[in-house]
Order: sequence, then C-alpha cells, then structure tokens
Amino acid sequence: MGFKLVICPPNYQEEWPDKLKEAIPDIDVQLCSTVGEAMEVIGDADAAFGDIVPELLERAGNLKWIACPQAGPHAGYYHQALIDSDLVVTNTREIYNDHISAHIMSFLLAFARGLHVYIPQQLESNWSQGYDTIYLPQATAVIVGVGGIGAETARLCAEFGMTVIGVDPRLDHAPKGVAELVRPDDLASVLPRADFVIVTVPETPETQGMFAAAQFKAMKNTAFFINIGRGATVELDDLVDALRTGEIAGAGLDVFEIEPLPDTHPLWSMPGVLITPHVAGDGPYLQERRTELFIDNCVRFNEGRQLRNVVDKANWF
Repeated sequence: MGFKLVICPPNYQEEWPDKLKEAIPDIDVQLCSTVGEAMEVIGDADAAFGDIVPELLERAGNLKWIACPQAGPHAGYYHQALIDSDLVVTNTREIYNDHISAHIMSFLLAFARGLHVYIPQQLESNWSQGYDTIYLPQATAVIVGVGGIGAETARLCAEFGMTVIGVDPRLDHAPKGVAELVRPDDLASVLPRADFVIVTVPETPETQGMFAAAQFKAMKNTAFFINIGRGATVELDDLVDALRTGEIAGAGLDVFEIEPLPDTHPLWSMPGVLITPHVAGDGPYLQERRTELFIDNCVRFNEGRQLRNVVDKANWF
C-alpha cells in the first residue's frame, strides 16, 4: 500500500521523504520548494502538506487530506474553496502546550509580583518599594480557549492555588484545574470576576475582534489582560484606551493585530504593559514533535484510520 504526498512550501523539511519511506515503503513523496513545482505534481496527489493556495487546490484532482503546517495559520489559509471541499484538514495543535503555557505563567507571575513596575524602575536606578502584590490562592484566572494550551495553563494556575474559570465552545467537561466551565456566550458574566484574563484562542470567524471596548469595560480595574493566541482577537485601539483610562491594570502581549508592532505604537511605552515579539511558542523539540505528528498521520492515512488534529474548516480550527 502507499499514496502520493506533495510537500509544499513554506514549511517543508528535507529529511521527511526518507523518514516517510521508512514508515511507508510504497509512499511517493514529492518535496517542492516553490508553488510552481507543487503545481506540476499535485494533480494526482492523495495528500499534501503546506499552504494549499487556491491555484494549487484547483490543480488537485485527487486530493483527500491536507496537513496544515501550523496550529493557527495566517488569515486566508482557509479560503472558501478549501472550506467548501470534502477535504480533511489537520493542524499542529498540541505541540506547543508546554512552551506557551510557561510563557503565559511568566506574564502572570510578573504581574503578580510587580515586575512590570520594578523593571522600569531598575532602568532608572529607582529604589521604590510598595507594589501591592497579588496573592495567587485568592486570585481568579479566566482562560478564554481551553484547548491544549489553555488546559495546561489552567493546570499550572491551579497548582499555584488559583481559581480557574474556562471559556470554551467545544468542551463538554472541565479539564483538570478548571473549577468552572462556561460557553463564550457567557464571557461577559465571568470577566468581572477575573484578576487575570488569559486569551489562547486562535483566529477564527468567531474570535476576530473578540476583545474590544465592551470586554475591557467589563473587567475589574485591577485585572490584567494576557494574549498569546492571535492578534486579530483583540482591538488594539480599544486595549490602548482601556489602559490609558485605567479600566484595566495592565497587559501581557505576545501577538498583535499588526506584526511587527510598529515602533511608534503607544503600547511600547505604556506603563503596565509587557511585550514579547510573538515568541510564546518558542522552545526545544518542536521540530521533533511536528515530525512525529506528521509521520503518524501519514501512517494513519495510509491505513485508513482516523487522523489526529482534524480541523473544523469553517471555523479554521
């Protein structure tokens, strides 16, 4: 048994053909460095990895499965022709859980202990005490998006004694560490209870602009906002206004509506804001995990078994 696989740009790995042939001896792997190369060979392919743009999909007369290179790809990856097709799409969610949850906790602990205040003071050689620390066993985190990353973050928060409220549209029961689980329709009712609002959701039609003026107004003025999901989920102008007016106490941000964040943007110099340049997912073993997931799914596809990480195409995740 075997099948034809086309590995398209931008995320291809030169060692994958050899590894795939070890796992599936009869597989036909076409490794393409350009879209033009992929267009020449995708016509009779059974499966493809990469960014399958509309012109590629038009050429693919036999395609059944597409492996997306990311957990949350760029806007436009799920174009209408792909959404309307019968193709199965998988993604790489779950491989970043430990790295991103550690990044979230770095933001959270920094705010709890006042590092967002003391680091700027250090740069000015200013010895000033008095930050009112947040005692985590008495604090509440609202985690918006309780997939792999959100669930691991919830577990870590609970280990620090925090109360965790999860907001998720798909879960039927609360993961470990989540004391209360609600649907996105109930977000407004739980935001006023949060000391930390943590957003891990991908960009989807439902999450674009999910956090804007109304959501920030609903938060306590002592609460902190943390976003490591996708920049398109937050209206940055509204976030800036909320910070300026003191509607919220601060923000930890790894993703932005516009990336790179322009060097003239007010967020760079606002008190109470911690910024990292879209690096929350960085860490060791990602390539090994991505390879293991992809090869395992190729074996499953070859054997006609259920694939891992199947995407709801209409919702992009």
